[in-house]
Amino acid sequence: MRAARLIKMVLLLQARRAMTAAELAEELEVSERTVVRDVAALSEAGVPVYADRGRAGGYRLVGGYRTRLTGMGRSEAEALFLSGVPSALRDMGLADAASAARLKVSAALSPELGDAQSSVAQRFHLDAPGWWQEPETPELLAVIADAVWDDRRISVRYRRQDEEAERELEPYGLVLKAGVWYLVAGVDEDFRVYRVDRFTAVAVGEERFVRDEVFDLPGFWAERAAAFARSILRAEVVLRLSEAGARRLRYTTDRTAADEAVAEGERDGQGWITVTLPVESLEVAYSQLLALGPEAEVLAPAALRERFAQAADGMAALYGHRHLNRHCHGHGQR
Repeated sequence: MRAARLIKMVLLLQARRAMTAAELAEELEVSERTVVRDVAALSEAGVPVYADRGRAGGYRLVGGYRTRLTGMGRSEAEALFLSGVPSALRDMGLADAASAARLKVSAALSPELGDAQSSVAQRFHLDAPGWWQEPETPELLAVIADAVWDDRRISVRYRRQDEEAERELEPYGLVLKAGVWYLVAGVDEDFRVYRVDRFTAVAVGEERFVRDEVFDLPGFWAERAAAFARSILRAEVVLRLSEAGARRLRYTTDRTAADEAVAEGERDGQGWITVTLPVESLEVAYSQLLALGPEAEVLAPAALRERFAQAADGMAALYGHRHLNRHCHGHGQR
């Protein structure tokens, strides 16, 4: 444990050139007294660590010393590719590995490139969870992540509605989509998708499985996500849209379905277009299409059109009444 900390201290000083005892203590998660002892141990081992005295003092390596202890382990290399998603690293238990990997990369860089890590971090950042929701970390995520890294079979219990099913899975990959974790797993010579928060038990076996070398996780996910989006569009509505409504439709409903509906729509001489739009349900369509306001008119089905008519009457009564009062009040003052 101490040896790993001493190596990390050298890599930190090599990457940052100079650090105070307080800064080292925070990075290493130890006390400043421990930092002083560790610096003494490094000096005794022949590492040229120099202490600058005074209020602005700190520690630095003398004479451009550069360690060769930059060999990167497998877990560190794998974690480095996720370093733009800090919450994902933390959830999967890889934060320490990623930190060590970044330090080793920084230590291997030439001095003029030493600030590359901070430069990139200040320009690119991936924030995976969606807005207005607090992402939750599934309890069994770290266990599943370990099995994914090691290609180990897992025995699981999976909650589906009001019952649980038992499965033997080959965990191929994890996907973080809008703050929700999914496992893509091989089962019965096929690949299936499971929500990680629905696993109630996971046992990692000793046996490793042989990965299908042609399997492409990003490609599989893109294809499955598109198929899922199409599968839930089980109803249809007929709309009459203004030009603004046609442009905004893709931002309120399924984007692919909206674009196809507009492309196939029939335009009239008033600048409006009539489209047939696949939707998940009439209830969902009602909440989505309300956002278009007067830029969309529901033509069918009749039940949905009637619901929009009632909503329009209610809004007219609410806003029209207030507008009338303000208008009359203004006349009285003139």
